[in-house]
Order: sequence, then C-alpha cells, then structure tokens
Amino acid sequence: MSDQLSKVAEDSARGGFFLISGSIAVEIISAIASIMVANFIGSQLYGQYVLAFVVPQLMLLFADMGINQGIMKFAASLRAINETGQIKQLIKCGMVFKALIGTVIFIVSFVFADYFAAVLLNRPDLAPYIRIASISIVFQVILTTATSAFVGLDKTEYNALATNIQAVAKAIISLLLVLLGLSVAGALMGLVAGYLVAGLAGVAMLLFIIKRELKEEGKSSFWYNIKKLVSYGMPLYISALLTGFILPYQNVILAMFTSDADIGSFKAAQNFVTLITVFSLPITTALLPAFSKLNSTSNSKTGDFFKLATKYTTLLIVPTAVMLMIFSNEIVRVIYGSTFQSAALFLLMYSPLYLLVGIGYLTLSSLFNGLGETRIVFKTTLINVSIFVVLAPLLTSVYSVPGLIVAFLISSTVGTSYGSYIARNRFKIKFANKSTIKIYFVSIVASVPVLLSLYLTPTHVLFNIGPKGFFNLIFGGLLYLFTYATLIPATKIVTLSELEKAAEVITKIKFLNLITKPLIRYQRIVIRFFAGTT
Repeated sequence: MSDQLSKVAEDSARGGFFLISGSIAVEIISAIASIMVANFIGSQLYGQYVLAFVVPQLMLLFADMGINQGIMKFAASLRAINETGQIKQLIKCGMVFKALIGTVIFIVSFVFADYFAAVLLNRPDLAPYIRIASISIVFQVILTTATSAFVGLDKTEYNALATNIQAVAKAIISLLLVLLGLSVAGALMGLVAGYLVAGLAGVAMLLFIIKRELKEEGKSSFWYNIKKLVSYGMPLYISALLTGFILPYQNVILAMFTSDADIGSFKAAQNFVTLITVFSLPITTALLPAFSKLNSTSNSKTGDFFKLATKYTTLLIVPTAVMLMIFSNEIVRVIYGSTFQSAALFLLMYSPLYLLVGIGYLTLSSLFNGLGETRIVFKTTLINVSIFVVLAPLLTSVYSVPGLIVAFLISSTVGTSYGSYIARNRFKIKFANKSTIKIYFVSIVASVPVLLSLYLTPTHVLFNIGPKGFFNLIFGGLLYLFTYATLIPATKIVTLSELEKAAEVITKIKFLNLITKPLIRYQRIVIRFFAGTT
C-alpha cells in the first residue's frame, strides 16, 4: 500500500471511527427514546407523530442546493493542496446562505400548515403538529451545514459531538414532555429543542475551529463563493431532492392506503434498520473526502481505494443485514411486544436492501462525487426515484406496507446496478468480486449454527425463556458473530498481509485499536492455523 493510499486510508479510518462511534451513540439514544415514546403514546399516536414530519421533511429538500456537499468536497480537496484560506470563506458564505433559505422555508411551512395537512396528508387535524415540527427546519439546516464542514475538515469528532448533543437533548426533553401529558405535541417539541441546542453548539464549535486552524487569504465575493459551491453541488442537490422526496412521498402513499397503526409499525421497523445506517452513513460520509483527496493529487490510486473500500464495507454491512433478518421476530418481541405485530415482517423485508452493498450501494456515490462526476449520481438517483414513484402506489394499494417495501427494493436494485455498470465500463473500476461472493456465502453459512441451536435443538427451549426471548436474541447474536469472525480469515477473505496493513492503520487511532486488537489477534491465530503455521 503506497504512502498516499495509507494516509488516505488512515484519515478515512479515523473519520469513519468517530462518525460510526458517534452514530452508534446517537442511534442508541434515539432508539431508546423512540421506543419509550412509542410505548407511552401507542402505535396510532406514534403514526401521527411520524406523519407530522412529512411536510417539514418535504420542505427541507429545498434548503440545501448542494451547499453541504460542496463544503465537504472543497474543504477536503483544498486542504490537500494547503489552500485553507478559501475554505474559511466558503464555509462562512455557505452557512449564511443556508440559514437564510431555511428561514424562508420555515415561514412557508408554518403559514400553510392547514393546507398541507388537508391536501397532502388527508388529516386536517394534524396542522398544529406540522407547525410545531416546522420550527425545527432552521436549526436542522444550521446543524447539517456545521457537521458537513467538520467532515471536510477531518474534524469528525466534532461531528459526533454535535449529533450526540442533538440526540441527548431530544431524548430528555421529549420523554419529559410526554410524561407530563403533552403526548404527540410534547414529542415534537422535544425534537425541535434537540435541533436548537445542537445547532447552536455546532456553530460555536465551527467558529472555534475556523479561528484556530484556518488562515485568512484574500477576499472573494459572497456570490462568487455561493456560485462555486452550487456549481459543484447542484447535480447532487437535485439528486438529494429526488432522494429526499422518497420519504415524504412514501408517507403520503402510506397515509392514502394504510392505517395509522401500520404506519407506526413500519416506522418501528425502520428504527431498527437504522442499526445498519449507523455503519453505512458514516462510511459513505468519510469516503467522499478520501476520494476528493486522491482525485485532487492523482487518479492512479482511486480504483485501488474504491475496491478496498467496497470490500471492507461489504464485510461490515452484509452480516449486519443478515442478523436483522434472522432475528427480526426476536427484536420486535423484546423491544415492542405485541403492540407492533407487523413490525417483524416489515423489518425482515426491508433489511435485504443493504445486501446491495457488494455492487456499490454505499460506495459508488462517494466515488463519483470525489471524481467530480456528480451528473452520474443524478442519473442514478433519477432512475431509482422514477421507478419507485411508479411502483409505490401500485403495489401499496394492493399489498399495503409490504408492497411499498418491494417497490423500494426494486428501484434501489435497478439504480445501483446502473451505477455499477457505469463505474466498470466508463471508469474501469474493478470490484473485489471473488471476495464479495465469499462474504455473502460466509454471512449465510454463519446463520446455520444459529438456526440449528435456536430452533432445532433443546437449546431452543432454554434460550427462549426470560422476557420475550431476550436470551434467545443475545445467545444467537453472539454465536453468529463468533462464527462469522472465524470464517472470514478461514476462507481467506482477509489475508494475513491485509490484516497486518489494517492493524497498522488502526494502531494510530488509539481507542479504535483498543477495541479491535483482540479481534485482530484472534483472526491472526485462525489464519495461521489453517495455513498450518504457528
């Protein structure tokens, strides 16, 4: 591995670690809070809570214009060539521009809440809830701009801190207000308060970093900087606009063809799919600066880094998806009980989305963005969204929530396949096909001893005791992870040389090294055992 590739891998590992660790903390806090709120107010009111954010989510789509992606891209590429003065100006201009747009969008959402509730949601009584949720728009815009700057500046620890502040504030205030009897309104006010606190904290931390680390160089006009950010980010903005359209669109479709209880159960299932997002989103976020750095200095290593990134992303994400599929019933029984009966089926059906990671589901967009090929990302997104828009109402009207999930899986598969085809043929990008096939095979094989132990042997009776099969879930999960961690080196998916290179990168990140050191040591033993060495 070359020095440059090692340095980029090290930076990506560091950034990914802070993003993942931060995301894990956020998702744990948010999941606990969401589960408690859902249990306190019930599936029907929880469905109303979900629907209240359809309009603000839709309005937020118009608040970015590619500014965040531009900040991440240029902060990373300009740092690689030591032109930090331009970064300072771009961040300041981007933040002011985003805050102005967010304020305008909030006013529109707040003023026309009655119209949106009646026409879009077919639930006029939700207008007061929409007004409360709309207040979060301005603070979400400020927070996401600050966190994008942190990623581009390789200060992902501040990203993790800001998002954790938001999760903690939201959890505490939401639960307190719900317990005080404010129900849906209390949960919404808690979410708004979380974004308020985190947005202010994020701006304060960003100003501290800018003052301490970025030098002042020359001056360029406000609109020049905005034009530069928008010129790069506009195709990505349109892509994000289309992608972001999916969530409110699917909620509108659900509101038309399903009950509030089913919507609540679907949201409950999605809460667990975020367990995969905990790993996937930080990975894709950390990869954009990595590809930007490589592309700003040399294109020769980009393909090698993409192959490596896709392989290790697949190693992490595929078994996580398989575990959610295996334990969907146990997860819902342990966490929600019988109130959300349909959630287990929805979780089982939704998780296979992340099996597409082997053909670039989580890495292709970062590759194209880093290469500056944002129009390809737009085309891929357009294919995905177009298919979903057509299939979603047709399948949901007949099969309810399962039909919506199938529409989403089909559209995502076609869109990802198109991106993979372009990467292979236009940019000559190679995938680790042999390793990828092995990873899928090992992920499936690792489930066999779990299924045998839990359902076809006397241990099924033993580990199904306790509150709703809690021991069943814990025992099966640990058994799966142990089997998977053993088969990976045994099947030579990860070789000894790759393991040593990974250890070399991780060693420089002390806390991550402490966590992974036992696993790396164990996998060394397995590799040497099957190689017939000591």
